Amino acid sequence: MRGGPSDSSMAGKMRRREIIALLCGTVVVTPLASRAQDRRMPVVAYLNIRPPDATAADLASFREGLADMGLVDGKTVKVDYRWTGGNYDRFPAVLADVIAAKADVIVTDRGPPLALAAKAATSTTPIVFLGVSYPVETGLVASLNRPGGNVTGFTPFTAELLPKRLELLCEVRPDARTVALLVNPDNPGTKIWVEPVDTAARARGIQLKIVEASNDLDIETAFVGFAMQPVDGLLIGADPYLLRKAPDIARLSLRHRIAAIAHVREFVEAGGLMSYSGYTADTMRQAGV
Repeated sequence: MRGGPSDSSMAGKMRRREIIALLCGTVVVTPLASRAQDRRMPVVAYLNIRPPDATAADLASFREGLADMGLVDGKTVKVDYRWTGGNYDRFPAVLADVIAAKADVIVTDRGPPLALAAKAATSTTPIVFLGVSYPVETGLVASLNRPGGNVTGFTPFTAELLPKRLELLCEVRPDARTVALLVNPDNPGTKIWVEPVDTAARARGIQLKIVEASNDLDIETAFVGFAMQPVDGLLIGADPYLLRKAPDIARLSLRHRIAAIAHVREFVEAGGLMSYSGYTADTMRQAGV
């Protein structure tokens, strides 16, 4: 488990060694003539909530990490890429297919919903989660030091950085008095994330306005509301669906001239004001390790 204190890092390394041993190990119990037919290349199922064109840099780092352990996609390991498009309803079907295909390890990238769905789908296949804030509070693992069960992973404290994003937003808009926080009510981590941001906002004398969005219409409606009742800034919650819609939200914030900050670079590339996150390419590389 990465992202916590040093002892949690050690626990994560121990868990990853078990996974690597599973991937690298081979058992020879058949005659030479049939051995090639019976030996199966180990399979890593990689599940991501974003479309393939938005994950190229992350995947390159992930493959580097695999290569560091002598695992080369297509040669010594097969990586089965699955894209869910941020659609929560697709998670169970995609996971059922992956488990039926007998993946040796499941890697879930970005957010607790996909990782929690994987945990619910299997208690035996090892699961490595990426980009999950509050993994203990959301019930994904027992603790950072001892994750327990078949789940381990990396937490970039993305949601925990929401108060820091508020601080950065206030540096740009020092006169801010009302700031909206866009969240997905379907995300189990939402309630956990809101409280520390609200505390930070109140300490600055700022009114935090919680705005919920779980579909495209909700997002459009939110910005219509901002036009009728203006806000001084906008925080984008760390959520798989909102992550996928980050470019659209950026364009809307630009059109409505709202200072907004998110946690992914795609937001800025699409015209959003700022992004800030602890999620790095090094996290992806270490996930491969």
